[in-house]
Amino acid sequence: MKPSKLRETNAVELNKKLADLKRELLNLRFQNATGQLANPKQIDACKKDIARVMTILRELEIKAQD
Repeated sequence: MKPSKLRETNAVELNKKLADLKRELLNLRFQNATGQLANPKQIDACKKDIARVMTILRELEIKAQD
């Protein structure tokens, strides 16, 4: 997921995307615990996507304060 693409979306969509990513991370963790996850690097990728979305949300928050 590209940060430039995230910057084009609004805060409501970003919050929805954040909730979806957190749900996906939970599912990936369950799959990893039960041994069903084929590629454990998916967990790291999901965490990085969550961080990207949270960063963009924070940028929007700071921009709104100015």
